[in-house]
Amino acid sequence: MNPSNTNGKTENAKRHVFIIGTKGIPAAYGGFETFVDKLTEYRASEEVCYHVACKGEKSGTFRYHGAECFVIPVHSNKPYSAVYYDIAALRSVLAYLRRHREIQNPVVYILACRIGPFIARYAKQIRALGGVLFVNPDGHEWKRAKWSAPVRCYWKISERLMVKHADLLVCDSKNIEAYIRKDYKKFQPKTRYIAYGSETSVSTLQDSDPLFTEWLAENETSAGDYYLVVARFVPENNFETIVREFMRSGSRRKLVIVTTPNDRLYEQMEGRLHFEKDDRICFARPEYNQELLKKIREHAFAYLHGHSVGGTNPSLLEALGLTELNLLYDVGFNKEVAGETALYWGLEEDSLAQLIDAAEQMSAEEIHRLGESAKERVRKMFDWRKISDDYEEIFMQPEKFI
Repeated sequence: MNPSNTNGKTENAKRHVFIIGTKGIPAAYGGFETFVDKLTEYRASEEVCYHVACKGEKSGTFRYHGAECFVIPVHSNKPYSAVYYDIAALRSVLAYLRRHREIQNPVVYILACRIGPFIARYAKQIRALGGVLFVNPDGHEWKRAKWSAPVRCYWKISERLMVKHADLLVCDSKNIEAYIRKDYKKFQPKTRYIAYGSETSVSTLQDSDPLFTEWLAENETSAGDYYLVVARFVPENNFETIVREFMRSGSRRKLVIVTTPNDRLYEQMEGRLHFEKDDRICFARPEYNQELLKKIREHAFAYLHGHSVGGTNPSLLEALGLTELNLLYDVGFNKEVAGETALYWGLEEDSLAQLIDAAEQMSAEEIHRLGESAKERVRKMFDWRKISDDYEEIFMQPEKFI
């Protein structure tokens, strides 16, 4: 890494921000990856210099969106490798700051709470170098069913220690911010809410583009004639409730689920629901072409969102910006994001089935009004440029918030 010196400005006039916790940019997938990609893309102040840790095969540096990206070699996909990666990136940042003493008052921003048991010593070193430690606590990772009981216990302990030692916790959900303030009141945590962002631009693909028409044919559906789910295939996203209730509904449309199935969970769900006998249920292959995904969202009759864990979910924002009718699991995180621009369902039997049947009776005008309200909400509250500006404010004047 080399300290930037844009337009001859001295390092004293700048704020160097070191971001740890993403797989890296450019973003291929992932909420934090997209966040950092957009944060750097919409940078307004030349006084902010971003340095981003990226996971890779061998060490090196490159520039992207004006940010200096430094690669941390990681050769394992095991769960503990993420802990190793964050610690290695943090050590790299500290070594860099010791070499470049001309950098004053740096900000180290760690995304997620993976390294709590180790953070105390590193927080002390950051402050000894004149820096401050910001942490994004993410969602309730310790609640996720994919983790074993010991791992969930680790996540909860790690979260507590990250909260304890952070100078500022930046939450992209007001629900998460309220949880941090309540559950960790004894630490008197300093918090700041800054939303996650999204866009409402439509796909660059035409409706007749072969990419889209072939996707429709592959899934035996047509534009406007399918309900859509795009999510990771994990229990806390309530796939079983969505499929069960859709099967109970009277809809004649398709339910297209874009995901990477977990074979074990898929087989268990099929054993209980026998959804393979219902030709309305379609598990589609994962799709990584962002323009095609936009087109798929645009032409869904409705989007079904079952996330029950986490803060502001990127897939929900994308749906609100592109799909006119959104049927969401009724939980604080989702209601905070969508407000009155979506319809809500619960886990009790028939809740979603009845909502689907009611949606089928809605007029095109009613659906369009909801869609326009959702898009306006995204433009007003979740605009990436505004979010980037909000971050630059706390980076340039951290003393105001800590």
